Amino acid sequence: MKRKKWSMFSIVNYTVLAIFAFTTLYPFIYILAYSLSDGVEAMKNPIYFLPRGFTFENYIQIFQDTKFLDAYKITIFRTVIGTALHVFLCALFAYALTKKTLPGRSLFTFFIFIPTLFSGGMIPTFVLYRDLGLIDSFWVYVIPFLYNFFNIIVLRTFFMQIPSSLEESAKMDGCGDFKIFIKIILPLSMPVLATIGLFNGVFHWNDWFTGTYFVTSKDLLPVQTLLNDLLNQSIAQADAAKNASQSGTSVGLQTIAQTTPESLRMATLMVATLPILFVYPFLQKYFVKGVMIGSVKG
Repeated sequence: MKRKKWSMFSIVNYTVLAIFAFTTLYPFIYILAYSLSDGVEAMKNPIYFLPRGFTFENYIQIFQDTKFLDAYKITIFRTVIGTALHVFLCALFAYALTKKTLPGRSLFTFFIFIPTLFSGGMIPTFVLYRDLGLIDSFWVYVIPFLYNFFNIIVLRTFFMQIPSSLEESAKMDGCGDFKIFIKIILPLSMPVLATIGLFNGVFHWNDWFTGTYFVTSKDLLPVQTLLNDLLNQSIAQADAAKNASQSGTSVGLQTIAQTTPESLRMATLMVATLPILFVYPFLQKYFVKGVMIGSVKG
């Protein structure tokens, strides 16, 4: 058996890929190690790969906090409901746009294209949400994000590749357009639906902006907004510690060391990130097919 000869290109290529993989994974390893470390020990000594003073106390404190659990529920509900409605309605819209006999098809396409070019800005958006009764409502996380022009066009492109003979056969058997859409179009479109669903689900899971600017009720905050608040508190406490050290007092430093906001923030970040990482492997098969839409024409 002959040994594979390594060319200079292969050596450089694998070296660059290894460095790239390490720089991509290391932040995750660092955050995981910090979240499993004792807060005081983590502040005293730098962490590189392994935790210092291994403990689950950070995670215990997080899950004992009812505020965090409520935020986690809001994030899960908005991700599931928002993604399901977004994928279904965008697919329904895209399927209608594939029909050349649809009255005003060009007008509808242009109408949904306009928001991709122009935005009313923050104040008009806030006024619109207020008039619609969305401010301080769970549906502010769902209704404004039901449609996306790019996703509709991607879905329409995929639907147009499905042989029209399938629809003609179904109509001969007495099926209407909606039944054809449910029974034929959607099952054949799982790759693109999974791709759109993954993109939209990641957006809903990571969105902190909506909760920050359009929700004031603490019971309706998603976990990412809560994480952003923890980050701001951590920065404020770090500034307080710096000012305390400059003024010769140690009260601020002692308080921060006892509360360990940095380790709690790292644990919160891990809990907020892991669900998406666990979901991706189940969608990877469809995701790979979906991103190849339009790359090959037969």
